[in-house]
Amino acid sequence: MVHLGQGVDAPLSENGLRQAEAAGVYLRDVHFTNVFSSDLQRAKQTASVIVAHNNHCPGIKVVCDPKLRERSFGIAEGKPVKDMKNMAKAAGQQCPRFTPPGGETEEQVQSRVKDFMDSLCQQIVAQHASQCSQGKEGLETPHNSLGDTCGSSSSATNCSELHEAFADAVDGAVDLQVHVLVVSHGTYMRNVVKYLVEELQCTLPQSLKMSHVFSACPNTGMCRFRIAVDHSTGLSPCVDCIFINRNDHF
Repeated sequence: MVHLGQGVDAPLSENGLRQAEAAGVYLRDVHFTNVFSSDLQRAKQTASVIVAHNNHCPGIKVVCDPKLRERSFGIAEGKPVKDMKNMAKAAGQQCPRFTPPGGETEEQVQSRVKDFMDSLCQQIVAQHASQCSQGKEGLETPHNSLGDTCGSSSSATNCSELHEAFADAVDGAVDLQVHVLVVSHGTYMRNVVKYLVEELQCTLPQSLKMSHVFSACPNTGMCRFRIAVDHSTGLSPCVDCIFINRNDHF
């Protein structure tokens, strides 16, 4: 296994394509209103495969955003994962926090995460508020529900009491007026979860262990968060976690 990061823009392997196909089949009945992807090939391919399988939005546009790129691992990119572990050990640091020469720090990745989440909420609220004013179906105002599936990964309103009741691909995604699919990368997704939990005080299912919350996201692992945005106050979004790193489709 090697660190691809940003510098190795490789397409999906045969196994990666199979995983993307499995994710697409699993999510085929989930209605997405918006799709965003990292602009790296492997993420764009995954997003395209998922959209192609979808029964509700097969022709939806995939918006590619460089803010969703994987963390840059500098000189460790294209090299075995164990090489970076050895670098970290030599520097007296733990691997997740270690920054190889030329790579991004965790803080820099988290800054990209925040920039993307801020722009996403602003864009979606503006887009659907505009649709409402034109008499089209859109978000309720002033409290807007936003659904977001990341990692591939999803988000909308307070639903703590629902956490334990969900068990399939549409968990927490029923009756959302906005449901966003975000396709990114493993280390980036871990930083998304960290931002939502630590910065936005996301609520978590009672049965979810913290060791799982911040664990590495597997290839095509799925996270779903429900985000409530009140654009009339400008306050931070209210976030509930439905699940993290789900891989039922494997």
